[in-house]
Amino acid sequence: MALVTSCIFAVLTSAREREYDPAVHPGIVPSGEAFLEQLQKRDSVLIADQLRYGFRLDNVKAGTVLGLPDLSKGVMDSIELVSDWKIDTLKIRRKTQAMNLEGSFVITSFDEGKYELPDIAVQRTTPDGKTDTLLFAGKDLEVLSMPVDTTTFKPHDIKGQIRYPLTFKEILPYIIGIQLLAMIIILVVSLLKMRKKNESGEVGIKEPAYIVALKKLDKFRGNKLWEPEKQKQFYSGVTDVLREYIAARFGVGAMEMTTAEIFEGLKDKEIPQEIMEETRNLFVTSDLVKFAKMTVSDDENVKAVPSAVRFVTTTWKSEEEEEK
Repeated sequence: MALVTSCIFAVLTSAREREYDPAVHPGIVPSGEAFLEQLQKRDSVLIADQLRYGFRLDNVKAGTVLGLPDLSKGVMDSIELVSDWKIDTLKIRRKTQAMNLEGSFVITSFDEGKYELPDIAVQRTTPDGKTDTLLFAGKDLEVLSMPVDTTTFKPHDIKGQIRYPLTFKEILPYIIGIQLLAMIIILVVSLLKMRKKNESGEVGIKEPAYIVALKKLDKFRGNKLWEPEKQKQFYSGVTDVLREYIAARFGVGAMEMTTAEIFEGLKDKEIPQEIMEETRNLFVTSDLVKFAKMTVSDDENVKAVPSAVRFVTTTWKSEEEEEK
């Protein structure tokens, strides 16, 4: 691909002021006209309209270097520079790698009148080291102002600001804000009521022991705590829930008892022998994991929580019957 650089070497000049004789100026190559394109979509150019002014160059060989005119001091009187040079590649020929290039800058004018835009001189250095100057003839520009018909012109008062109807998208943030504020108010009021209730000594309704136990056991479902390094935490949690339930349901001080002492205290209770043995095995496994550092298989881990749940659900039914 061709190497194209922008460098400062000359200002824009006008070919209208003098003719270039190839014999006298062998380094200057007339290269057609520059182009002038209006960025606004209308037939005439009005004050403050912006236009692209530049050149197009075809078949630029790979390795060619272009030097562009310096625009740091502006373009000409009454013509303002909006943006500096910009080089675009319009086409690349695959076989020869030659390119069609376009270089342009944006101008505008705030004064009405006719202007002869200056020629564009581009220095070209080919890959073989040859240097010349490409000269693109300048364009004419006429800038118009908006005419005022004084015969029909009537002054009017300044109109007020136009008010557009609100959309749902604009109102949505306010709706969400009001809802959040309402939720915060409700939360604060609820907390104040709870605090006042606690200070007055009122006690809420206490859930039955089996409900509390089942809720806690539900948290141990799944295999997240089955890894060898977490099994101690898993079995300790499950058996601690059962210890709390046994203490609340049967009045046995299970929290401070050994496994043997717990089941010694439960032997007089009306608990099915099958459930009693299943629960005893669960406590024994827990003791081996906690104190003997035994690693339990996944098959045994799967049975732990269901065994604890069966013990609770079997014994709380009898508790309801006693209450009835």
